[in-house]
Amino acid sequence: METGLQAVCAKNARCKCCGVLAFPYGVVDFHKNCEIYRRRIFDVSGVPIYYFRCPQCRFIFTTAFDHFTHEDFRHYVYNQEYLLIDPDYQEARPTGNAAKLCSLFADAKPRRVLDYGGGHGVLAQVLRTSGFSQAETYDPFVPRYSARPHDRFDCVVCFEVVEHATDPATVFADMSDLLTDSGLIVFSTLVQPTDIDSQGLNWWYAAPRNGHVSLYTKASLAKLAQPLGFNLGSFNESYHVLFREVPDFATHFIRPLGPSAEQEHEPAVSVA
Repeated sequence: METGLQAVCAKNARCKCCGVLAFPYGVVDFHKNCEIYRRRIFDVSGVPIYYFRCPQCRFIFTTAFDHFTHEDFRHYVYNQEYLLIDPDYQEARPTGNAAKLCSLFADAKPRRVLDYGGGHGVLAQVLRTSGFSQAETYDPFVPRYSARPHDRFDCVVCFEVVEHATDPATVFADMSDLLTDSGLIVFSTLVQPTDIDSQGLNWWYAAPRNGHVSLYTKASLAKLAQPLGFNLGSFNESYHVLFREVPDFATHFIRPLGPSAEQEHEPAVSVA
């Protein structure tokens, strides 16, 4: 397999969330993907992808794609075979996430919504037809939506994107720059399960062929949120929110926690 992927494992790497020195955690074949436990799609590629794990925030990441350009990603990852290992990408996932947002904001809607990394614009289209006054799409890998917006938005949504980020801090900072001061970020990424120590990289979500280069814990997400002045809250293990102050359209599902929770190093908010 001719590839631009780097197969050499360094002795260590700086954690991309907290900066602590991280060490090799394990290795999987490049063709390991999220569909592999339901059906066999690709043969073994022979290209090893090494992951590191931070001893402090427990973030798991690979540096194998760090040198990739957009064209490299389009060639090796987001190519014509991508739908084989992520069949929900085009329709099912954006439609389902749009339904979640319509339910979440049933009584009070943000006026301006941006779908960050929004693919082919399906989610934004559903929101517009569901009563959201302004919903736009930004995705640098989709030519039609690759122009970065100049406006700022009351709500930035970002579903199943940040696990693809080779530079998570930059991605979160970019979303912050597109947000109003009192705005809200709603995003999804599956955090590591409680039994990650026994699963290791056998965890189904550790999937380099899907472009899953960053595998978070809630602690690592909090490390990324802190320098930007965000509070972090979570609905569950997949869906999360970032905000500096609670906007009017979110007061029904974000509530402050008491001092005891802060002492336990939990997020400053609880999401009902």
